[in-house]
Amino acid sequence: MSMSKTGQVVWHDLFTSDTDRAMAFYKCVAGWSYVIEHSTDFAWGGGAKDFVLALSGDEAGAGIVPAPRGVAEGWLAYVEVPDVDAALHQAELHGGSIVRHPFEVPGVGRNAVIRDPLGALIGVSLSRHSFPVPRRQFGPEVYLSDTGAFPGVFYSEVLGWQAAEPRTLGQGGLAISGPSGGLTAVLQQPDWGTGVQAIWVPSIRIAALEEAQSAAEANGACILNRGSVKNGAVHSVVLRDPGGALAMLSDMPASPSR
Repeated sequence: MSMSKTGQVVWHDLFTSDTDRAMAFYKCVAGWSYVIEHSTDFAWGGGAKDFVLALSGDEAGAGIVPAPRGVAEGWLAYVEVPDVDAALHQAELHGGSIVRHPFEVPGVGRNAVIRDPLGALIGVSLSRHSFPVPRRQFGPEVYLSDTGAFPGVFYSEVLGWQAAEPRTLGQGGLAISGPSGGLTAVLQQPDWGTGVQAIWVPSIRIAALEEAQSAAEANGACILNRGSVKNGAVHSVVLRDPGGALAMLSDMPASPSR
């Protein structure tokens, strides 16, 4: 039986200037399929608009969205909270800022977007549906920090997350647990420049890492580095997709539902 989704990443949006290119890339690299849905009041831009749901098998955990004016291309994760307004209040109290005030997504929930004290964007969400947390499509979220810093108090107060060391990253990164105690995110200090002080990137689950990396490069991605190693084998690759969005590919298996 699954526990509350509170504190877990429940959705991702990819903002892109070329939806068709993004769809083709992630279909080839991650094996995703797509469903086109129609909104009469689109959350990112308003009005009637079609939008893309990205699926891994029968699990839908992401949307591919034409980047609205003023929104940079890239991935945005949404974390479940019990009260969106309370989360925004805590974010401002602890050095963050509100990027987008609460907005309703019909049939989905109440969302908002915040920026942490180091500049990383993350969404908060109060779901109004019964769909489970997408575990086959995505692994733990990854926090890349060029300086090795992490605003642990901010994430503890806003999302209920806990890291082993709240301010600095050890070699190989650190794990972050959610309120239920399960692994929710991983912190890493990259040996290459991200272009920003800190950023959240998704960990996209794939079946075979070498094949996925080759497919990514053949379809216009830039491989930035290989990540975690377990039992002598590399299990993740960080890349910049053809639209410029950072993402990690991982062949680590999904953990059991909590």
